[in-house]
Amino acid sequence: MFQVDRLKNNLKSGGARANLFNTVWDWPAGVEVDGAGRECQILCKAASLPSSVIGQIDVPFRGRQLKVAGDRTFENWTVTFINENNFNIRNSFEKWMSLLNQHQEGKGNHILEQYYATLTVQQLQRSEADDVVKTIKIVDAFPVNVSAIDLSYDTTDTIEEFTVEFAYQYWTSASSTDGSQ
Repeated sequence: MFQVDRLKNNLKSGGARANLFNTVWDWPAGVEVDGAGRECQILCKAASLPSSVIGQIDVPFRGRQLKVAGDRTFENWTVTFINENNFNIRNSFEKWMSLLNQHQEGKGNHILEQYYATLTVQQLQRSEADDVVKTIKIVDAFPVNVSAIDLSYDTTDTIEEFTVEFAYQYWTSASSTDGSQ
Protein backbone atom coordinates (compact mmCIF):
# COMPACT_ATOMS: atom_id res chain seq x y z
CA MET A 1 0.00 0.00 0.00
CA PHE A 2 1.22 3.50 -0.80
CA GLN A 3 2.23 5.73 2.11
CA VAL A 4 -0.37 8.34 1.05
CA ASP A 5 -3.12 5.73 1.32
CA ARG A 6 -1.97 4.85 4.83
CA LEU A 7 -2.08 8.53 5.74
CA LYS A 8 -5.58 8.89 4.27
CA ASN A 9 -6.79 5.85 6.24
CA ASN A 10 -5.49 7.37 9.47
CA LEU A 11 -7.05 10.78 8.77
CA LYS A 12 -10.58 9.55 8.12
CA SER A 13 -12.24 12.50 9.85
CA GLY A 14 -9.93 15.09 8.31
CA GLY A 15 -7.78 15.71 11.39
CA ALA A 16 -8.25 18.00 14.38
CA ARG A 17 -8.40 21.70 13.46
CA ALA A 18 -6.62 24.34 15.55
CA ASN A 19 -9.34 26.92 14.87
CA LEU A 20 -12.15 24.73 16.27
CA PHE A 21 -12.05 25.37 19.98
CA ASN A 22 -14.13 26.85 22.76
CA THR A 23 -13.25 28.26 26.16
CA VAL A 24 -15.51 28.24 29.22
CA TRP A 25 -14.89 30.76 31.99
CA ASP A 26 -15.81 29.98 35.59
CA TRP A 27 -14.97 33.27 37.32
CA PRO A 28 -14.05 33.29 41.01
CA ALA A 29 -16.68 34.45 43.49
CA GLY A 30 -14.63 37.52 44.46
CA VAL A 31 -14.58 39.02 40.94
CA GLU A 32 -17.43 41.07 39.47
CA VAL A 33 -17.36 40.40 35.72
CA ASP A 34 -19.82 42.95 34.27
CA GLY A 35 -20.89 40.71 31.37
CA ALA A 36 -17.37 39.62 30.49
CA GLY A 37 -18.13 35.93 31.04
CA ARG A 38 -20.10 35.54 27.82
CA GLU A 39 -17.81 37.90 25.90
CA CYS A 40 -14.76 35.80 26.85
CA GLN A 41 -16.16 32.82 24.96
CA ILE A 42 -16.84 34.85 21.84
CA LEU A 43 -13.79 37.15 21.85
CA CYS A 44 -11.17 34.56 22.82
CA LYS A 45 -9.03 34.60 19.68
CA ALA A 46 -6.39 32.06 20.68
CA ALA A 47 -5.80 29.50 23.42
CA SER A 48 -3.94 26.23 23.70
CA LEU A 49 -4.33 22.77 25.04
CA PRO A 50 -1.90 23.24 27.95
CA SER A 51 1.36 21.41 28.30
CA SER A 52 2.80 19.50 31.19
CA VAL A 53 6.37 18.45 31.63
CA ILE A 54 7.92 15.61 33.58
CA GLY A 55 11.35 16.64 34.72
CA GLN A 56 14.26 14.31 34.70
CA ILE A 57 16.79 13.54 37.36
CA ASP A 58 20.25 12.56 36.18
CA VAL A 59 21.87 10.11 38.57
CA PRO A 60 25.59 9.76 37.89
CA PHE A 61 27.01 6.24 38.07
CA ARG A 62 30.52 5.26 36.93
CA GLY A 63 30.75 7.80 34.14
CA ARG A 64 27.18 7.35 32.93
CA GLN A 65 23.96 9.19 33.64
CA LEU A 66 20.93 7.17 34.68
CA LYS A 67 17.84 9.15 33.76
CA VAL A 68 14.98 8.90 36.26
CA ALA A 69 11.55 10.49 36.00
CA GLY A 70 11.19 13.58 38.16
CA ASP A 71 8.26 15.74 39.17
CA ARG A 72 5.52 16.96 36.85
CA THR A 73 5.32 20.72 36.33
CA PHE A 74 2.68 22.79 34.56
CA GLU A 75 3.74 25.81 32.53
CA ASN A 76 1.59 28.93 32.60
CA TRP A 77 -1.37 29.02 30.19
CA THR A 78 -1.80 32.01 27.88
CA VAL A 79 -4.99 33.15 26.14
CA THR A 80 -5.41 35.95 23.57
CA PHE A 81 -8.50 38.17 23.50
CA ILE A 82 -9.87 40.65 20.99
CA ASN A 83 -10.53 43.91 22.81
CA GLU A 84 -13.98 45.51 22.55
CA ASN A 85 -14.67 49.24 23.06
CA ASN A 86 -16.30 48.58 26.45
CA PHE A 87 -13.11 46.90 27.76
CA ASN A 88 -15.32 44.46 29.76
CA ILE A 89 -12.96 41.51 29.45
CA ARG A 90 -9.79 43.45 30.23
CA ASN A 91 -11.48 45.31 33.11
CA SER A 92 -12.61 42.00 34.61
CA PHE A 93 -9.10 40.56 34.50
CA GLU A 94 -7.72 43.76 36.03
CA LYS A 95 -10.30 43.44 38.85
CA TRP A 96 -9.25 39.82 39.35
CA MET A 97 -5.61 40.84 39.61
CA SER A 98 -6.53 43.70 41.96
CA LEU A 99 -8.26 41.13 44.17
CA LEU A 100 -4.89 39.35 44.37
CA ASN A 101 -2.81 42.47 44.96
CA GLN A 102 -4.00 46.08 44.82
CA HIS A 103 -2.00 48.78 43.03
CA GLN A 104 -1.68 51.36 45.80
CA GLU A 105 -1.87 49.47 49.06
CA GLY A 106 -0.25 46.23 47.98
CA LYS A 107 -2.93 44.32 49.85
CA GLY A 108 -4.81 41.39 48.46
CA ASN A 109 -7.26 38.66 49.21
CA HIS A 110 -5.45 35.53 50.30
CA ILE A 111 -8.52 33.30 50.64
CA LEU A 112 -7.81 30.84 47.86
CA GLU A 113 -11.45 29.95 47.14
CA GLN A 114 -12.18 33.60 46.39
CA TYR A 115 -9.57 34.00 43.66
CA TYR A 116 -9.04 30.49 42.21
CA ALA A 117 -11.11 29.53 39.19
CA THR A 118 -11.51 26.51 36.96
CA LEU A 119 -11.06 27.34 33.29
CA THR A 120 -12.00 24.99 30.47
CA VAL A 121 -10.72 24.66 26.93
CA GLN A 122 -12.50 22.35 24.50
CA GLN A 123 -11.38 20.95 21.16
CA LEU A 124 -14.33 20.79 18.77
CA GLN A 125 -14.91 18.31 15.98
CA ARG A 126 -15.52 19.52 12.46
CA SER A 127 -19.20 18.73 12.11
CA GLU A 128 -22.55 20.48 11.98
CA ALA A 129 -22.94 20.20 15.75
CA ASP A 130 -19.33 21.17 16.64
CA ASP A 131 -19.15 18.19 18.98
CA VAL A 132 -16.61 18.38 21.80
CA VAL A 133 -13.93 15.73 21.32
CA LYS A 134 -11.53 16.75 24.09
CA THR A 135 -12.06 18.78 27.25
CA ILE A 136 -9.31 20.07 29.50
CA LYS A 137 -10.12 21.67 32.85
CA ILE A 138 -7.44 24.01 34.18
CA VAL A 139 -7.75 23.78 37.95
CA ASP A 140 -7.19 26.56 40.50
CA ALA A 141 -6.12 29.17 37.96
CA PHE A 142 -5.49 32.86 38.49
CA PRO A 143 -4.07 35.57 36.21
CA VAL A 144 -0.42 36.51 36.62
CA ASN A 145 -0.06 38.79 33.60
CA VAL A 146 -2.48 40.95 31.61
CA SER A 147 -0.38 42.14 28.69
CA ALA A 148 0.03 45.68 27.47
CA ILE A 149 -2.04 46.97 24.56
CA ASP A 150 0.20 48.88 22.20
CA LEU A 151 -1.26 52.14 20.90
CA SER A 152 0.10 53.89 17.83
CA TYR A 153 -1.03 56.47 15.23
CA ASP A 154 0.36 54.33 12.43
CA THR A 155 -1.62 51.21 13.38
CA THR A 156 -4.67 51.21 11.15
CA ASP A 157 -7.22 48.58 10.20
CA THR A 158 -6.39 46.60 13.34
CA ILE A 159 -8.47 45.67 16.35
CA GLU A 160 -6.67 45.68 19.67
CA GLU A 161 -5.68 42.38 21.25
CA PHE A 162 -4.17 41.44 24.57
CA THR A 163 -3.09 38.27 26.30
CA VAL A 164 -3.74 36.96 29.78
CA GLU A 165 -1.31 34.50 31.34
CA PHE A 166 -2.57 32.16 34.06
CA ALA A 167 -0.77 30.17 36.71
CA TYR A 168 -2.60 27.04 37.86
CA GLN A 169 -2.13 23.92 39.93
CA TYR A 170 -2.77 21.22 37.31
CA TRP A 171 -5.10 20.25 34.49
CA THR A 172 -7.37 17.27 33.96
CA SER A 173 -8.49 15.80 30.67
CA ALA A 174 -11.70 14.09 29.65
CA SER A 175 -12.74 13.10 26.15
CA SER A 176 -16.19 12.55 24.76
CA THR A 177 -18.20 13.07 21.61
CA ASP A 178 -21.12 14.83 23.32
CA GLY A 179 -19.26 17.17 25.67
CA SER A 180 -20.10 15.29 28.88
CA GLN A 181 -17.46 14.65 31.50
